[in-house]
Amino acid sequence: MRLVVTGGAGFIGANFVRTVVRDHPDAHLTVLDSMTYAANSASLADLPADRVEVVEADCADQAVTDGLVAGLTGPRDAVVHFAAESHNDNSLAAPWPFVHSNIVGTYAILEACRRHDVRLHHVSTDEVYGDLELDDPAKFTPETAYNPSSPYSATKAGSDMLVRAWVRSFGLRATISNCSNNYGPYQHVEKFIPRQITNLLTGRRPRLYGSGANVRDWIHVHDHNAAVLRILERGELGRTYLVGADGERSNLQVMQMICELMGAGDGGDDPGFDHVTDRPGHDLRYAIDASRTREELGWEPRYTDLREGLRQTIDWYRHHPDWWEPVKARVEARYAQTERVL
Repeated sequence: MRLVVTGGAGFIGANFVRTVVRDHPDAHLTVLDSMTYAANSASLADLPADRVEVVEADCADQAVTDGLVAGLTGPRDAVVHFAAESHNDNSLAAPWPFVHSNIVGTYAILEACRRHDVRLHHVSTDEVYGDLELDDPAKFTPETAYNPSSPYSATKAGSDMLVRAWVRSFGLRATISNCSNNYGPYQHVEKFIPRQITNLLTGRRPRLYGSGANVRDWIHVHDHNAAVLRILERGELGRTYLVGADGERSNLQVMQMICELMGAGDGGDDPGFDHVTDRPGHDLRYAIDASRTREELGWEPRYTDLREGLRQTIDWYRHHPDWWEPVKARVEARYAQTERVL
């Protein structure tokens, strides 16, 4: 099995590469990554060079992309397309990189796969569906209408639509997955959970947008990648599969769990964190109905205890400061320009 993994030095992609190397001894992976700030070559540094090749290039570069995809000729070969700009705050400040990576980059991948008749799996987000009311019992399904709120989610919605069009118009052999919020090792410290963990590890106060009432459906990155592999193996071409672990928690609840696990706050008036001004267009609630993925593909999440998953994630960041410390100060300096403590 030969796989081209775009964005394979990013958070979810690097964990995917590591999982495939561990569980599929016959696999060879080519990581295509432009090595933006969100990628980290250290996430792959200990993997065997004879099984993992890293190509530093932009997936929107059609010549590079075409050359890599042309080498995928076996029946189990595929492109797994993780590459994306993904941070909502950054998309509000500078939307163009999101248009370039998420739409132009996906177009280049689609055309390469079409030319060489190569199987594609496109990894997307539940944020394309917009948000739900906090008291709404509904969840997102593959049939939910798209209603993106930010440049990030709008460009991911655009990339999904391109994949669907290439399937229908050109017979591209492709599947799509839309996943809820991931957490786990190797996640960039600008993201919510690792930011709070590394704030506490460096003596900073954690920061919570607004009241923290916004609800996210959390899933461990290892469960997400197990679902991606199952879709590659058993997914019906042309289908969209939703991936979630029934992990709905408010941001406030997650923050309180992290503070409790790390001994922050005094148990009284000081909760151990600060509330800061909310970001524009902050979606209220995400919730995934993953029944199709479970019933059709036999996939089930293993990390069903969010508290225990957070404990393991905290331990990973505690024991890998060399991975995240080089960028921590820069990230906090950028946030300091926009955040105001309430």
